[in-house]
Amino acid sequence: MQDIISALYEYCEDHSKGLDPVTSLLERSTHLETTQPRMLSGPTQGLFLQMLSMIKKPRLILEIGTFTGYSAVCLAEGLCDDGILYTIDINPETLDIAKRHIQQSRFKDRITILEGDAMDIIPTISGNFDLVFIDADKENYPSYYEMIRKRVVSGSMIILDNMLWSGKVLEKTKDKRTQVLDDLNKQIKDDPGVYNVLLPLRDGINLVMVK
Repeated sequence: MQDIISALYEYCEDHSKGLDPVTSLLERSTHLETTQPRMLSGPTQGLFLQMLSMIKKPRLILEIGTFTGYSAVCLAEGLCDDGILYTIDINPETLDIAKRHIQQSRFKDRITILEGDAMDIIPTISGNFDLVFIDADKENYPSYYEMIRKRVVSGSMIILDNMLWSGKVLEKTKDKRTQVLDDLNKQIKDDPGVYNVLLPLRDGINLVMVK
Protein backbone atom coordinates (compact mmCIF):
# COMPACT_ATOMS: atom_id res chain seq x y z
CA MET A 1 0.00 0.00 0.00
CA GLN A 2 2.83 2.40 0.89
CA ASP A 3 4.43 1.74 -2.51
CA ILE A 4 1.19 2.79 -4.22
CA ILE A 5 0.93 5.96 -2.13
CA SER A 6 4.55 6.89 -2.93
CA ALA A 7 3.98 6.22 -6.62
CA LEU A 8 0.83 8.35 -6.61
CA TYR A 9 2.66 11.26 -4.98
CA GLU A 10 5.38 10.98 -7.60
CA TYR A 11 2.72 10.91 -10.34
CA CYS A 12 1.06 14.01 -8.86
CA GLU A 13 4.40 15.86 -8.77
CA ASP A 14 5.15 14.87 -12.37
CA HIS A 15 1.79 16.24 -13.51
CA SER A 16 1.83 19.54 -11.60
CA LYS A 17 3.70 22.76 -12.35
CA GLY A 18 4.14 26.39 -11.42
CA LEU A 19 6.70 26.66 -8.61
CA ASP A 20 9.37 29.37 -8.57
CA PRO A 21 12.72 27.89 -9.75
CA VAL A 22 14.34 28.84 -6.44
CA THR A 23 12.32 26.09 -4.74
CA SER A 24 14.45 23.46 -6.50
CA LEU A 25 17.59 25.08 -5.08
CA LEU A 26 15.95 25.25 -1.67
CA GLU A 27 15.03 21.58 -1.78
CA ARG A 28 18.59 20.61 -2.62
CA SER A 29 20.11 22.82 0.07
CA THR A 30 17.65 21.52 2.66
CA HIS A 31 18.69 17.93 1.96
CA LEU A 32 22.38 18.80 2.02
CA GLU A 33 22.45 21.15 4.99
CA THR A 34 19.80 19.96 7.46
CA THR A 35 19.25 16.78 9.45
CA GLN A 36 15.47 16.77 8.92
CA PRO A 37 14.80 17.43 5.23
CA ARG A 38 11.44 15.65 5.53
CA MET A 39 10.17 18.83 7.23
CA LEU A 40 10.26 20.54 3.82
CA SER A 41 6.82 21.18 2.32
CA GLY A 42 7.81 19.70 -1.05
CA PRO A 43 6.37 20.31 -4.54
CA THR A 44 2.82 18.98 -4.10
CA GLN A 45 2.14 20.73 -0.81
CA GLY A 46 4.04 23.78 -2.02
CA LEU A 47 1.83 24.10 -5.07
CA PHE A 48 -1.27 23.61 -2.92
CA LEU A 49 -0.21 26.46 -0.64
CA GLN A 50 0.71 28.59 -3.62
CA MET A 51 -2.65 28.05 -5.28
CA LEU A 52 -4.57 28.89 -2.12
CA SER A 53 -2.60 32.11 -1.86
CA MET A 54 -3.17 32.95 -5.53
CA ILE A 55 -6.91 32.44 -5.07
CA LYS A 56 -7.03 34.52 -1.90
CA LYS A 57 -4.66 37.29 -3.11
CA PRO A 58 -3.77 38.25 0.47
CA ARG A 59 -2.35 41.59 1.55
CA LEU A 60 -0.89 40.25 4.79
CA ILE A 61 0.39 36.69 5.23
CA LEU A 62 1.78 35.27 8.45
CA GLU A 63 3.85 32.10 8.50
CA ILE A 64 4.73 30.57 11.87
CA GLY A 65 7.68 28.27 11.25
CA THR A 66 9.98 29.26 8.37
CA PHE A 67 12.29 26.22 8.34
CA THR A 68 14.34 26.82 5.15
CA GLY A 69 11.89 29.16 3.41
CA TYR A 70 10.28 26.81 0.88
CA SER A 71 6.67 27.41 1.92
CA ALA A 72 7.26 31.16 2.29
CA VAL A 73 8.30 31.41 -1.36
CA CYS A 74 5.24 29.37 -2.39
CA LEU A 75 2.82 31.49 -0.36
CA ALA A 76 4.35 34.78 -1.55
CA GLU A 77 3.29 33.98 -5.13
CA GLY A 78 -0.29 35.04 -4.38
CA LEU A 79 0.41 38.33 -2.60
CA CYS A 80 -1.46 41.34 -3.94
CA ASP A 81 0.60 44.24 -5.31
CA ASP A 82 1.23 45.87 -1.95
CA GLY A 83 1.20 42.65 0.05
CA ILE A 84 3.82 41.38 2.47
CA LEU A 85 4.59 38.06 4.10
CA TYR A 86 6.02 37.80 7.61
CA THR A 87 7.66 34.50 8.47
CA ILE A 88 8.86 33.65 11.97
CA ASP A 89 11.31 31.05 13.21
CA ILE A 90 13.61 30.59 16.18
CA ASN A 91 16.31 28.43 14.54
CA PRO A 92 19.22 30.57 13.23
CA GLU A 93 20.77 27.71 11.24
CA THR A 94 17.73 26.97 9.09
CA LEU A 95 16.93 30.67 8.87
CA ASP A 96 20.34 31.21 7.29
CA ILE A 97 19.36 28.86 4.47
CA ALA A 98 16.02 30.64 4.13
CA LYS A 99 17.64 34.09 3.95
CA ARG A 100 20.13 33.04 1.27
CA HIS A 101 17.52 31.58 -1.02
CA ILE A 102 14.77 34.15 -0.48
CA GLN A 103 17.30 36.78 -1.55
CA GLN A 104 17.57 34.88 -4.85
CA SER A 105 13.81 34.79 -5.36
CA ARG A 106 11.46 37.30 -6.94
CA PHE A 107 9.99 37.92 -3.51
CA LYS A 108 13.04 39.19 -1.64
CA ASP A 109 11.34 42.56 -1.05
CA ARG A 110 7.98 40.99 -0.15
CA ILE A 111 9.11 38.49 2.50
CA THR A 112 10.21 39.67 5.95
CA ILE A 113 12.01 37.10 8.10
CA LEU A 114 11.67 37.53 11.86
CA GLU A 115 13.83 35.54 14.26
CA GLY A 116 12.54 34.71 17.72
CA ASP A 117 9.55 33.36 19.65
CA ALA A 118 6.38 33.69 17.58
CA MET A 119 4.25 34.33 20.68
CA ASP A 120 6.34 37.43 21.39
CA ILE A 121 6.67 38.60 17.78
CA ILE A 122 3.08 38.24 16.51
CA PRO A 123 1.70 41.05 18.73
CA THR A 124 4.28 43.42 17.23
CA ILE A 125 2.88 42.96 13.71
CA SER A 126 0.08 45.38 12.92
CA GLY A 127 -3.05 44.59 10.93
CA ASN A 128 -5.34 41.61 10.45
CA PHE A 129 -3.99 38.54 8.68
CA ASP A 130 -5.59 37.41 5.42
CA LEU A 131 -3.75 34.09 5.35
CA VAL A 132 -1.85 32.25 8.09
CA PHE A 133 0.28 29.11 7.77
CA ILE A 134 1.15 27.35 11.03
CA ASP A 135 4.01 24.86 10.80
CA ALA A 136 6.10 25.17 13.95
CA ASP A 137 6.39 23.50 17.38
CA LYS A 138 3.32 21.33 17.78
CA GLU A 139 2.94 21.85 21.54
CA ASN A 140 2.16 25.53 20.92
CA TYR A 141 -0.34 25.01 18.08
CA PRO A 142 -3.35 25.69 20.37
CA SER A 143 -1.76 28.93 21.60
CA TYR A 144 -0.96 30.01 18.03
CA TYR A 145 -4.50 29.21 16.90
CA GLU A 146 -6.04 31.13 19.80
CA MET A 147 -3.84 34.16 19.14
CA ILE A 148 -4.47 34.10 15.38
CA ARG A 149 -8.25 33.76 15.72
CA LYS A 150 -8.24 37.24 17.29
CA ARG A 151 -6.30 38.64 14.31
CA VAL A 152 -8.37 37.35 11.37
CA VAL A 153 -11.57 38.53 9.72
CA SER A 154 -14.31 36.95 7.62
CA GLY A 155 -12.80 35.17 4.64
CA SER A 156 -9.35 34.83 6.18
CA MET A 157 -7.65 31.44 5.88
CA ILE A 158 -5.69 29.56 8.53
CA ILE A 159 -3.68 26.57 7.34
CA LEU A 160 -2.26 24.15 9.90
CA ASP A 161 0.33 21.55 8.87
CA ASN A 162 1.11 18.09 10.31
CA MET A 163 -2.39 17.63 11.68
CA LEU A 164 -2.41 13.85 11.11
CA TRP A 165 1.05 13.44 12.66
CA SER A 166 2.12 10.35 10.70
CA GLY A 167 -1.23 8.72 11.44
CA LYS A 168 -0.69 8.81 15.20
CA VAL A 169 -3.96 10.71 15.69
CA LEU A 170 -5.71 7.36 15.07
CA GLU A 171 -3.97 5.62 17.97
CA LYS A 172 -6.03 4.99 21.10
CA THR A 173 -3.11 5.80 23.39
CA LYS A 174 -1.52 9.04 22.23
CA ASP A 175 1.69 10.72 23.27
CA LYS A 176 1.51 14.33 24.47
CA ARG A 177 2.28 15.94 21.09
CA THR A 178 -0.25 13.78 19.24
CA GLN A 179 -2.91 14.50 21.85
CA VAL A 180 -2.38 18.24 21.40
CA LEU A 181 -2.98 17.96 17.65
CA ASP A 182 -5.97 15.64 18.05
CA ASP A 183 -7.56 18.01 20.57
CA LEU A 184 -6.96 20.97 18.27
CA ASN A 185 -8.57 19.17 15.33
CA LYS A 186 -11.64 18.67 17.52
CA GLN A 187 -11.53 22.28 18.72
CA ILE A 188 -11.44 23.59 15.15
CA LYS A 189 -14.33 21.34 14.11
CA ASP A 190 -16.37 22.64 17.05
CA ASP A 191 -15.46 26.29 16.44
CA PRO A 192 -18.75 27.91 15.31
CA GLY A 193 -16.88 30.79 13.68
CA VAL A 194 -15.09 28.79 10.99
CA TYR A 195 -15.48 26.30 8.18
CA ASN A 196 -12.77 23.67 7.87
CA VAL A 197 -11.63 20.60 5.97
CA LEU A 198 -8.93 18.23 7.22
CA LEU A 199 -7.02 16.92 4.20
CA PRO A 200 -4.74 13.84 4.01
CA LEU A 201 -2.13 15.78 2.04
CA ARG A 202 1.41 14.91 3.14
CA ASP A 203 1.20 14.81 6.95
CA GLY A 204 -2.27 16.32 7.09
CA ILE A 205 -3.43 19.87 6.43
CA ASN A 206 -6.31 21.43 8.29
CA LEU A 207 -7.65 24.20 6.06
CA VAL A 208 -9.73 26.71 8.01
CA MET A 209 -11.76 29.63 6.65
CA VAL A 210 -13.24 32.25 8.98
CA LYS A 211 -16.98 32.80 8.54
